[in-house]
Amino acid sequence: MDLNKLRGLIPDRILAILPDAFAKYEINNDLRVAHILAQMAHESGNFTIKTEGMFYSTPARIVAVWPTRFNLDGSGGKKNANEYAKNPEKLAEAVYNGRMGNDQPGDGFRFRGGGFLQTTGKEGYQGYAKYLGKSVGETADLLRSDDHIALDGALWEFVINKKLNALADSGPSDDVVTKVTKIVNGGYNGLPDRKMYFHKFYNALTHA
Repeated sequence: MDLNKLRGLIPDRILAILPDAFAKYEINNDLRVAHILAQMAHESGNFTIKTEGMFYSTPARIVAVWPTRFNLDGSGGKKNANEYAKNPEKLAEAVYNGRMGNDQPGDGFRFRGGGFLQTTGKEGYQGYAKYLGKSVGETADLLRSDDHIALDGALWEFVINKKLNALADSGPSDDVVTKVTKIVNGGYNGLPDRKMYFHKFYNALTHA
């Protein structure tokens, strides 16, 4: 397993901190490396994003991202996307509050996606905060600001919370990427992108 083969595919600042982080979580073969990096690269815009952006300039984009929750006229029990464009806090509350442990006003925005695997919801943040031995508020801030914590939180989510190392070991097929994606995402958002990243990383790692 030669992580230097990934140089140029992920940012150097991330490549530099992978060895210690991977050793901590037993990311110790090419399959595990490629699967976890593919999920992180998709969720974080190849390690450029640590905070979920909830600013959407057009109502149509909100409908495209959350078609079961929004439409353009508020009919059929859905919310009118026109009321949420360019209003990140209101949108986050509409999408996330009342689920994933978000039970207080403001929780939807406060506990929107953070870190390289976009941990979302108070429950997820509380689980990782307990693991770190820090408050949930401090943990949320660190996930969004510190590369080491953004990476560590993603690995905790993948290995400890979701227990995905064994599934990652089952192979390099698109079927495995699909199964991993379902567990990470809860659905199949961005599946083609995740597959693309997986094959790019796995091919780099396994070719001389």
